[in-house]
Amino acid sequence: MDDLAGVLVLFGLAVLAVPVLLIIALVSISGLKQRVSRLEEQLAQARHAAPLSTATAAAQAAFTPHGVATAEDYPAEPVDDSPTLGEILQRSTPSSTSASPSRTAPPPMDAEPALHESTLPPPLPVPPAGATPPPLERPIEQPSTPEVEIPRVPRPPLRSAPSRPDPITLGLRAIKHWFTVGNVPVKIGMLVLLAGVAALLKYAADQGYLNAPIEARLAAVAACALGALVFAWRKRESHPSFALTVQGGAIGILLLTVFAAFKRYDLLEAMPAFALSVVLIFGAGALAVLQNSKSLAVFAILAGFLAPIWLSTGSGNHVALFSYYAVLNAAILAVAWFKPWRVLNLLGFVFTFGIGTLWGVLSYDPAKYASTEPFLLLFFGFYLLIPLLYARRLPEGRRGLVDACLLFGTPLIAFALQAALLEGARMPLAYNALGLAALYVVLAVLLRRRGGYEALVPAYAVLGVGFATLSVPLALSARATASVFALEGAALIWLGLRQERRLPLFTGSLLQLLAALAFLFGDLHSGGTPVANPVFMAALIIALAGLSSAWNFSRQGHALALPFYLWGLGWWLGAGVHEIGAFITYTHRADALLAFAAVTGWLAAEVHRRHPSTALAMTTLAALIAAAPLSIVQAQEHAQPFAGYGALAWLVYAVLGVRSLICLRRSEHALAGWAQFVWLLVWPLALSLLLDWVSREQHLAEGWRVLAMLLPWLIVTALGLFRWPWLAAPLGERFDGYRSALQCVQFAVLTCAGVYMLLLAGSSAPLPWVPVVNPLELAQLGIIALLAYWLWSDSAPEWMVSQRTSLLAIAGFSWVSVVVLRAVHHWGGMGWDGSLIGTSLAQTSLTLTWSVLGVIGWVLGSRRGQRSLWLAGAVLMGVVLVKLLLIDRGNLGDALGIASFIAYGVLCTVVGYLAPVPPRMAQEDAQA
Repeated sequence: MDDLAGVLVLFGLAVLAVPVLLIIALVSISGLKQRVSRLEEQLAQARHAAPLSTATAAAQAAFTPHGVATAEDYPAEPVDDSPTLGEILQRSTPSSTSASPSRTAPPPMDAEPALHESTLPPPLPVPPAGATPPPLERPIEQPSTPEVEIPRVPRPPLRSAPSRPDPITLGLRAIKHWFTVGNVPVKIGMLVLLAGVAALLKYAADQGYLNAPIEARLAAVAACALGALVFAWRKRESHPSFALTVQGGAIGILLLTVFAAFKRYDLLEAMPAFALSVVLIFGAGALAVLQNSKSLAVFAILAGFLAPIWLSTGSGNHVALFSYYAVLNAAILAVAWFKPWRVLNLLGFVFTFGIGTLWGVLSYDPAKYASTEPFLLLFFGFYLLIPLLYARRLPEGRRGLVDACLLFGTPLIAFALQAALLEGARMPLAYNALGLAALYVVLAVLLRRRGGYEALVPAYAVLGVGFATLSVPLALSARATASVFALEGAALIWLGLRQERRLPLFTGSLLQLLAALAFLFGDLHSGGTPVANPVFMAALIIALAGLSSAWNFSRQGHALALPFYLWGLGWWLGAGVHEIGAFITYTHRADALLAFAAVTGWLAAEVHRRHPSTALAMTTLAALIAAAPLSIVQAQEHAQPFAGYGALAWLVYAVLGVRSLICLRRSEHALAGWAQFVWLLVWPLALSLLLDWVSREQHLAEGWRVLAMLLPWLIVTALGLFRWPWLAAPLGERFDGYRSALQCVQFAVLTCAGVYMLLLAGSSAPLPWVPVVNPLELAQLGIIALLAYWLWSDSAPEWMVSQRTSLLAIAGFSWVSVVVLRAVHHWGGMGWDGSLIGTSLAQTSLTLTWSVLGVIGWVLGSRRGQRSLWLAGAVLMGVVLVKLLLIDRGNLGDALGIASFIAYGVLCTVVGYLAPVPPRMAQEDAQA
């Protein structure tokens, strides 16, 4: 019937819409006829002017809009030939087959009209401003361009991802639900009635209309409320929603009446008022249970917990307050026996412990312990049983649900309040925690095979384990607590992975975190003997627990393996560093740290050999890298890395390092090559520091010291160039891919050293200084020679091979120039400082040297036909010329300056005679 009614309504709307549309169409046609008449008058006036050309008229006709009529369609004289309604409808219908005389039949929909630039008519001439427009001639009939209307497909609206409503929206929805679900009129009516009755009573009292005694007025209000309550009770079956709402409102009026009689008018004493309130509240609870009304039960509980607050006299009698709350909680327990109303249980829990905590903060003192402790135990017992009753009363399909808030919140809050009552006494709290653990373990055992309580058993087991764990730090020291927590956490993670359950995993992780906090808050002073002391052993247990958890996670392929490994490794390193700082003197700490790093890397490599892991390989690599900065610290502490216990530490590093590389080789991990790469860079560094110490001990000059420090790098680099298999062990051929990178690093070190040596005077004491044949310049020559061999080998990078001639030329030119300046310093008696370069002797020496080099480049380039070499010599000679004009010109007053100019001129003359241009260049010039 509803569908039929909807169809009839739609049909009626359609019937009403048709005349409206017809009227709109007639009005539009009438307006169109008026426009056509005005156009005809304009055309008649235009015939008296000069006619347009035929092409112009054709173009005008071709571009006439379809909605505008021409003179051919309508005669000059107006004729009353208004179309009929049928013709209008026929013309306005898109599917009509009739066509106007100036139109052709439209093509089919699948034919697309082609439009080309050549089919467009020429533009119309623009008449001058102010000229009279010529009259329009009769346009030539042109077939109108067919129009194809392409239907538009509406785009579907974009669907945005549903967003979670905010708390305000949820609150508004709850209010809307209350006002739209159930017996809404009665709900609203009761609210309005309460407000109206209160306002009426106030107004009547203000106006003096109520002259009756206040006792009579309150009694009348109470009588009316009782009558409404009885009436609603009798209507509970026929009108259940109406009856429940009226009952709640009536009980609310009765409670307000009792409150007014006690608080405002002093007609009742505290105890009678409280007793009446209790009767009303329990009556509301009984009505709620009898009628299965959760909302009425919630109202009764709220009123019950708030009654002592609004009826309080300020006496502070906590025994009476908690006794009353005990009765209320007993009522909640009784309701829970019959109804699984979780919200009722939560309200009782929140008000009981919330008001109890507030009272404890404001009014508790140790003298009240004996009268407060029984109530705390009683309330704990209530809310220990209520989750059991809640699970018992759930239907079969929901037996797996538990009241988690009460299940976990009750012991936690109760224990916290117990700690406050005991004022933090450790041993009594430890016994309390142990008693709670025993209680929950017994409950888990008793309920393990009882139907309907399967969901409570693991929760009770977790609480039992948790409180047993909590008793440990209360009874033991921080270090012992940390050890127990760490081991227990590792065991729980193992159990959780074995049973594939998340709760033990989370608990085990949390316990390991608590173990770390307990350790950090304890005494970190190491006493006794090294290693065998409580601090180190506790930290070691935390580290082993983390590494054990990482091992278990890695075997399952879990993503938490890496965080736990880093956690355990961090505690291992922290424990070792703390132990070294506590028992090793400052001078030898670097030695101990080097040995500790070697042991750590070796252990990681051994585990990695059996169970390959990138994290373990990275640990070995980091341990090998750590030797580089530690060697520098050793040199600062005791002059050289191998002094004192340094030799023993480097022996451990050498043995365990080789073993670590072998383990990485067997695992065939990608980081094995980088580990050996680092290994081959650490040893030259350590040996350089050792040889530097030897040269200083022998009081050798800086030239010998630099050569000594550079010698290990020169040897290793030479072995990489000439005896690569010696360096490739133990990886062998697998290390060939790292050869180019290793040589790049080695030559980078040598290049930096060579640049630094350009700034040194290069004394060779106790031997006399001789150009080229001195330790500093021999080291530089060795660097240049190895660099040249490398650049012409197959292992050099391509970008360096393409620039090798230029690189060697720059290196050789710099070396020769510095050799000349050193000769000026040592033989000329000039100081090796910034003033050296400004002396006449230095400038003349550089001019002669550079000129000779330029001449050599010119001659060799000409003789060998190497244009680039000839140009290099020419450029160098040009540089010398500029130098003569800008610098040496100031020294023309002395012999050296004059010698510079003469030498340059003679050399240029000789070159011009011997090798003016290379032969190829001369042939090219001749051909040109």
